[in-house]
Amino acid sequence: MSEVPDTGRVIADRYRLLDRLGEGGAGTVWRARDEVLGREVAVKEVRIPASLSATEAGRLRSLLEGEVRTAARVTHRNVVTVHDVVTQDSRPWIVTELVRGLTLSDVLDADGPLSPRRAARIGAEVLAALRGGHEAGALHRDVKPGNVLLANDGRVMLKDFGIAADRGTPVLTVAGEPISSPEYVAPERALGRTPGPEADLWSLGVLLYAAAEGRSPFGRDTPADTLRAVGDGEPPPLERAGALAPVIEGLLRKDPADRLTASEAERRLRILAAGGTGSPAGPPSPTPVDGADAADGGGVPPADTPEFTGPTKRTGVLVAVAAVVALLVAGGLVWALANDDDPDGRSGGTTVTSWSASSPAPAFPAEEEGAPQDGAPSSAHG
Repeated sequence: MSEVPDTGRVIADRYRLLDRLGEGGAGTVWRARDEVLGREVAVKEVRIPASLSATEAGRLRSLLEGEVRTAARVTHRNVVTVHDVVTQDSRPWIVTELVRGLTLSDVLDADGPLSPRRAARIGAEVLAALRGGHEAGALHRDVKPGNVLLANDGRVMLKDFGIAADRGTPVLTVAGEPISSPEYVAPERALGRTPGPEADLWSLGVLLYAAAEGRSPFGRDTPADTLRAVGDGEPPPLERAGALAPVIEGLLRKDPADRLTASEAERRLRILAAGGTGSPAGPPSPTPVDGADAADGGGVPPADTPEFTGPTKRTGVLVAVAAVVALLVAGGLVWALANDDDPDGRSGGTTVTSWSASSPAPAFPAEEEGAPQDGAPSSAHG
């Protein structure tokens, strides 16, 4: 068993460990203080398996450091920022911003399935994070509810971007690549093929399925059976997803080339989050906010008003006036057009989400999730 550092210890002559937030197979996460900049951060000690030879351990450290450098290039409002990676006692330590809140897995465990609108709101923010990472040349490779943080300030944050947190203790290895969350792995990766950005989109589809239905579509008794289900099986029919169903189905297409593109998926998710139908054909129609969605926060994500192109020929003043009146009487169509925004899938606002839980959200580590340690959040482990 890896030695757990004591509180007060200083790592790399800079990061003072304050209290342990969580521990798991891949390592331990601490709330720490950056003594140079005077701010709190999350510090993750990455555990190197004792079974590795010195050469293998050195290769793993080099690989991890390269991944951290790639992750540090991802600068996006929905991505947990990587500040530093240092070596102490021949082990790498990853330093990130400290996010206070709960993981999506915490919320699902406490409250059960989300309303389609709330799931769409969270999914749109996660997808924006993924697009930011992909543009920086980084794949996430582990999109799952435990890696989505719902911050106390309303942000939706994706953590562990580009960092294979499971390299220390993989549950299963396919084509030399460790996999610790087989339920969320894309079919191409389960079959040992080289994944691209579309693999992260598949994982997001599984996440949205789990958020809306309250269960994983591919979970089986063993990791091997789960990967077989991912590669060959079909997800059970959606029962609770409502208007979100077409997006989930579009993301869960076995062939990566057939999946919804990131821009189209984000566009539809933002329409749904704003209360529209998300139909791919024609503009969305607004739907009333029910009690469940009101409890979710009920806010409409900021949107840019799309350019409206009118008819090329005028047929007379009366026809034009009648058209305007018809639009107004249609009951919200103009409102819907104003929210069917952002054809390239980029909306600048941050959706505010709220949730209920049995206890206030404590400080949450940006790099771990799992069992609580002395009052730490239940989602902190490695």
